[in-house]
Amino acid sequence: MYHVAKASEFLVVTGMFINDIKITKKAIIWPFQKCRIIDVTPVNYTFEVNAMSAEKLAFLLPAVFTIGPRVDDHECLVKYAKLLSHHKRDSHDVMELVKGVIEGETRVLAASMTMEEIFRGTKEFKKEVFEKVQLELDQFGLLIYNANIQQLVDVPGHEYFSYLGQKTQMEAANQAKVDVAEAKMKGEIGAKERLGLTLQNAAKIDAETKIIATQREGEGKKQEIMVKSQVQIFENEKAADVAEANAELATKKAGWAQQAKIAEVEAEKAVAIREAELQKEVERKNALAKTEQLRAQLLSKASVDYEIKAQEANSELYKKQKAAEAAFYEKQKAAEGQRVAAEAQLYSKQAAADAELYAKRKEAEGMVALAEAQGVYINTLLTSLGGNYHAFRDYLMINGGMFKDIAKINAEAIKGLQPKISVWANGGEGMDGAAAGNSAMKEIASVYRALPPLLETVNEQTGMLPPAWVGSLSSSRSSQPAN
Repeated sequence: MYHVAKASEFLVVTGMFINDIKITKKAIIWPFQKCRIIDVTPVNYTFEVNAMSAEKLAFLLPAVFTIGPRVDDHECLVKYAKLLSHHKRDSHDVMELVKGVIEGETRVLAASMTMEEIFRGTKEFKKEVFEKVQLELDQFGLLIYNANIQQLVDVPGHEYFSYLGQKTQMEAANQAKVDVAEAKMKGEIGAKERLGLTLQNAAKIDAETKIIATQREGEGKKQEIMVKSQVQIFENEKAADVAEANAELATKKAGWAQQAKIAEVEAEKAVAIREAELQKEVERKNALAKTEQLRAQLLSKASVDYEIKAQEANSELYKKQKAAEAAFYEKQKAAEGQRVAAEAQLYSKQAAADAELYAKRKEAEGMVALAEAQGVYINTLLTSLGGNYHAFRDYLMINGGMFKDIAKINAEAIKGLQPKISVWANGGEGMDGAAAGNSAMKEIASVYRALPPLLETVNEQTGMLPPAWVGSLSSSRSSQPAN
């Protein structure tokens, strides 16, 4: 079954093929799986926290917290789904959990601050409470979206804020009386100071006026002398400028006369050059006219030849074009026939592939059904045997004929070996006391006597020869070991 969650919801899926839990917005719920919908809309929690300051003064802290799951963190969603999603978000259990966390952190923080620090630093106190509460709520996957801490309220029997307000009111009234007296004193003193300053400033202004008048008279005479000298200097400069302008005018007149004569000569020469150019142009036009006449004669003849050859070429081109169109039509029909044949062959191959796919799918479904039946059979057999794995294994081996197959394989493995068994004696039996003294050496000799038949047996069974430093075997066994 296909499930889709709303914008403010998530799906929590558990069951087969899921190790822990799966949180998603949409999912297909298979058999042996369970799906539950969780709402992640934030909820407002309103309550009053009873706390006590460092001076052991009790107070009430009204607060409103907007809390909800952290939707942008998958790990936090998993924590919320495991720990709190089975409760209603506004239920008594969740309310007590959130209230307990907030009350605990608020009381611990208030106990380390005085009442004056809490009252004056409401912003910092709110920030500290917010951070510490958020740190505790992280383990449940919750996030504080908004926190509103209202003004502190007195606890009945502990009217600290009422007395503090009365104290502030009395201090304000007394301060107002003091301010009125100080203002009256400053007004009387200021009036006397203003009168004295007025008389002092009037005398000072009269003296400064006389000084400024004397300075202005001297500066006027000085400016008059300076203006007369500047007028004389200006007249001298103008006379020099007039003389310089007259000299420059004479020089320019001479230059202009010279340029006029040069222009007359250049005009005469330009007329002669223009006449020569016009004569040359007339001759060139005559030559072009004769050339055009010859070209027209030759062009008319060439045009007639070109039209004749063009007609012949067009006729040949028309014949070749019709032949090409006929060949193209034949090839086009042949290509269409091949295309139809290819489409038929493709359809047949596709039908065969669909049939093969259907057969493979049915075969896979049969294998799945067989595996499920075998699983049921194994579970039933284990249940009948009381969960004894060794008895279950022995039953499967006996029922499958495994012991019979092992015996047959072992028999085939030793078939055709034809082992040879030799018995050797060292000759020490029945010896008296004197001969027994040399039994140690005879034991060593018996070991060397046993080597030839041992090496020969190894050669017959495996085909391996002894090393050269041990010795070599004869081609036939001609000697027997001595007793």
